[in-house]
Amino acid sequence: MSSEYPKSPANLFPVLNDSSLPHAPTRVRRDTSYHDPYKQVDLISICQSSLLDYDQVEEENCAATVAATADPSDPTQPEYSESLLSRSSAGQKSNDFAGDSRATRERLESTTEGNNERLQKLTGAVRTILECVGEDPEREGLRDTPERYAKAMLYFTKGYEENVLDLVNGAVFHEDHDELVIVKDIDVFSLCEHHMVPFTGQMHIGYIPDRRVIGLSKLARLAEMFSHRLQVQERLTKQVALAISDVLKPLGVGVVMQSSHLCMVMRGVQKVGSSTITSCMLGCMKSSVNREEFLSHLHGR
Repeated sequence: MSSEYPKSPANLFPVLNDSSLPHAPTRVRRDTSYHDPYKQVDLISICQSSLLDYDQVEEENCAATVAATADPSDPTQPEYSESLLSRSSAGQKSNDFAGDSRATRERLESTTEGNNERLQKLTGAVRTILECVGEDPEREGLRDTPERYAKAMLYFTKGYEENVLDLVNGAVFHEDHDELVIVKDIDVFSLCEHHMVPFTGQMHIGYIPDRRVIGLSKLARLAEMFSHRLQVQERLTKQVALAISDVLKPLGVGVVMQSSHLCMVMRGVQKVGSSTITSCMLGCMKSSVNREEFLSHLHGR
C-alpha cells in the first residue's frame, strides 16, 4: 500500500482565503493549518460554516436584548445594532428574553412598595395552597411557612429583576486572543416552568473571542441570572449562548448543560438516575473542529 495520501479534486479542498470566501465576515475563524484528505467532510463543513453571516444571529435577537456598553465608538467595546443602542441610551429596561407581559415589566421596574405588595400577595397565595392540600396554616410548624416560602420563591426567580446590561457592567476588555476560553462545571439551579419543581446540574460555557474577552465571573453570573427564572433546560441553554453572543460578539459560542429534573424523579416516570443534556453552538463553534475541541475539554475532566 502506498504511504502517500490519495490525491483529491482541487475543488474539494479550497484554500481558505478572502478570495475563496467572498461572503465570509472578517470575524469568522479560518483554520488553514491542517488539511487532512481523510477528513473531507470536516473540511467542507468548515468552509460552509465560514460562510455563516454571524451578524444574523445578533439581528434576529436584538429585539429581546440590551446593549452592554455605553460608548459604541470605543474600539475595545463590542459592536451593537442601532436598535440596541437606542434602547439602552433611552434608559429602557429589558430583562432579556423573559417576554413583555405586564407582570414581567412590573417585576423588573418594581419599587420597594411594589415588592412589599408582591410579597404579601404571594404569602396569601401560599396560605391558600396549604389549606387546599389539607393543612392548617395556623399550626405551629406552618405559621410562618407562607411568608418564608414567598421570600424563597422571589429569590428563586430573582432573574426577572436582572438584565444583561447591568450584570455585565462594562466588564468587556480588549485582548488579542482568538483561542477557546472555557468556564466549566458552573452549578445551576432552576425551576421547571411546567411543574415548578427544581432541576439542578452544571453548565459549561466556551467561546472563541474576536479581540474582546469578558470577565470570567460574568459567564457564571449570566448562567445564574437566566436560571433564576421559570425555565425549560433547552431554552435556558440557548438564552445563555445568545446573551454571550450579543454582549461580546465572539467568533463562536458553545454552551452545554447537564441536569437532573425532579419532575422526572418525584412524579411521572420517577426515574431517579436520569439526566438531560442540552447544547447550543453559535458561529464558528458549529464547525466540527471547534465543536470537538470544546467537547473534548469537557470530557477530559
